Amino acid sequence: MSTTSIGVIGGSGLYEMEGLEDVNHVTVTTPFGAPSDEFITGVLNGVRMVFLPRHGRGHRLLPSEVNYRANIHGMKQLGVEQIISVSAVGSLKEAIAPGHIVIPDQFIDRTKGIRKDTFFGDGIVAHAGFADPVCHLLSDVLYSAAINAGATVHKGGTYICMEGPAFSTRAESFSYLGLGASVIGMTNLTEAKLAREAEICYGIIALSTDYDCWHDSHEDVTVEAIIQIIHQNVAMAKNIIRQAVASIATERSCSCGSNMQHAIITDRAAITDDVKQRLDVIAGRYL
Repeated sequence: MSTTSIGVIGGSGLYEMEGLEDVNHVTVTTPFGAPSDEFITGVLNGVRMVFLPRHGRGHRLLPSEVNYRANIHGMKQLGVEQIISVSAVGSLKEAIAPGHIVIPDQFIDRTKGIRKDTFFGDGIVAHAGFADPVCHLLSDVLYSAAINAGATVHKGGTYICMEGPAFSTRAESFSYLGLGASVIGMTNLTEAKLAREAEICYGIIALSTDYDCWHDSHEDVTVEAIIQIIHQNVAMAKNIIRQAVASIATERSCSCGSNMQHAIITDRAAITDDVKQRLDVIAGRYL
């Protein structure tokens, strides 16, 4: 059995992962509060897996209410080195129809500063490199796995991360088209920033559910329509994950595992013991 730990964060409609063996439910405590739910650990196709429903079982948490720091910290505590993040998105391109899969590789931030998107601050300053915000090797694996699973998949593209929970106005939706973005969602950018600081590879399976409200030949986005597509997409996402876990390398050859090596600029002599303790799991080897 592989000793590699792969994390899966499930979005709308993905609250469990069938096929896991040796299943355990793990409650994790973090210096940043409580995660969204218990972590589910197990083995899938000989690979150690850690699963977490982003919004909690029963979908209880708004995108702005998710404790992203605790979720990523918990993954790190449990030995996760690579995260596959699954989320529902709206399409901003004609070619990305509802039911299609997108593996985004860029972001534009339209959140409002409500959510905590860094482990640093409060006595320590670090600036993570984020020009290429997802792991390209993990994304390549997800793309190949989607093809093998029979999905209609689009590789690359920019993900607009909005605050929510309301969907876009029509004016906003048209403005995002002008930016050349591919999809719009409410969660993945925050996770990607924190995964980068935690030196965890991060890749996205984005499930297209609708055309937002810019498309004049489709009805405006509604929860009812999204739920119908989500049921189809989630089944496909699970197949992609099963395909991907068998292909993910046991030894990482990307730079994700050393990204923070030169990111901390605070004088080490000025970093208090409390700060070191808070960040021990995330950056202890650099402190």
